[in-house]
Amino acid sequence: MRKTFTALAVASLSFLGAVGSAQAQVNLKNYVQCRSTELVQFQGTLVDAAIATPELSTLTNLVVAANLVGALSGPGPFTVFAPTNAAFAKVPAPLLSLIGSDTGLLTSVLTYHVTKGHADPRKPITPVQFKTLQGQTLYAGYDADGASVNQSVAACKGVQTSNGTVWLIDSVLLPQFK
Repeated sequence: MRKTFTALAVASLSFLGAVGSAQAQVNLKNYVQCRSTELVQFQGTLVDAAIATPELSTLTNLVVAANLVGALSGPGPFTVFAPTNAAFAKVPAPLLSLIGSDTGLLTSVLTYHVTKGHADPRKPITPVQFKTLQGQTLYAGYDADGASVNQSVAACKGVQTSNGTVWLIDSVLLPQFK
């Protein structure tokens, strides 16, 4: 099975290289290693995992402020692309303050980070779409920077919880605002 996967990956990369895609810059060894990284098993919900992860304290506080704890503790499965504290630190303070001061806006931003089902940013070499709970679409795939969601880099090691999966990402995803 691993040989078949490697052969398919090599064939895919060759094809992509032939069409001049930026995706051809993918390092096959890193892709295979990232893709085969085992998920960490966590006994608890997505919210429990976020609370237990010091790197996600800002996200946890915002989930509580938006009153999303109940929804994200539900049966799922959900996938959460979780911005780290460092990701939130990159957001300009006035914008973060604006988002945090408006519950509707905060809920929109946070639910843009959540999809129903299992979304694994490590798997596709070409981007695939995932509809978010907020209603808009995210794009996930593996490129020269590694596993990615929109323009954010995702960790290769996700956390499997009782109601879904958490992937740490290095930036805050913002939906399109009307």
